[in-house]
Amino acid sequence: MNLKRGRSAEEREAIGAVGAQAAGRRAGGGAARGAGGSRRRGAELEDAILDAAWDVLVEHGYHGFTYETVAARAGTSRPVLYRRWPQREDLLLATLTKFWQLIAVPDTGNLRDDAIGFLRNADADRAGMITLMSVQLAGYFRGTGTSLSELRDTLLPPGQVTAFEMIVARAVERGELPDVPRSSRVVNLPLDLLRHDMFMTMRAVPEESIVEIVDEIWLPLLGTPGAVSAPSASAVARRRPQE
Repeated sequence: MNLKRGRSAEEREAIGAVGAQAAGRRAGGGAARGAGGSRRRGAELEDAILDAAWDVLVEHGYHGFTYETVAARAGTSRPVLYRRWPQREDLLLATLTKFWQLIAVPDTGNLRDDAIGFLRNADADRAGMITLMSVQLAGYFRGTGTSLSELRDTLLPPGQVTAFEMIVARAVERGELPDVPRSSRVVNLPLDLLRHDMFMTMRAVPEESIVEIVDEIWLPLLGTPGAVSAPSASAVARRRPQE
């Protein structure tokens, strides 16, 4: 299956943006790769391979993510890759781990501002990545019987608490929230809703939607009123056809 065929303009734009961002991060070191014909070793060689693997994944998806293609792009040989990553899935996870950076968690001293600030950061950092992973890794998920959620858990450092677990714990320490048991689903709901919007639209989530998630859904669930007591204009518009 050719994943490029039938892809929407939004998907192409988001995937292209992810590739451009990665290329920009590497621009400073790209010229040095072949300078003087010096042989790359150790971490330098591994970085070059993972950079090449990322480019292949962005351009060709998991279907084209082969040892041959990655080795050719990196200017090395397949045995070099096999020695480091015996299975193609090992190479894929190593590649994603390098480029899947943790999202910054704000510490504003206020529960609402922390939540909105984190969703803004996630929206800026993950919109293109989510599109890339959902579209370009479709073959991986089918072949392994896994999901994006499971892949995300694999990429997180062991024992790492979620961002909203951290945000809620800080609010409890400050006395903004009572120290009572809360389900993981409720605590992490804002990011789940943000991801849902990303998947449905294949683009960044508008600011008003981020504020709505926090003020009209999450804070009331936690028993804390949001900044807006009346329904937002977007919420009214969505409900109007059903009334």
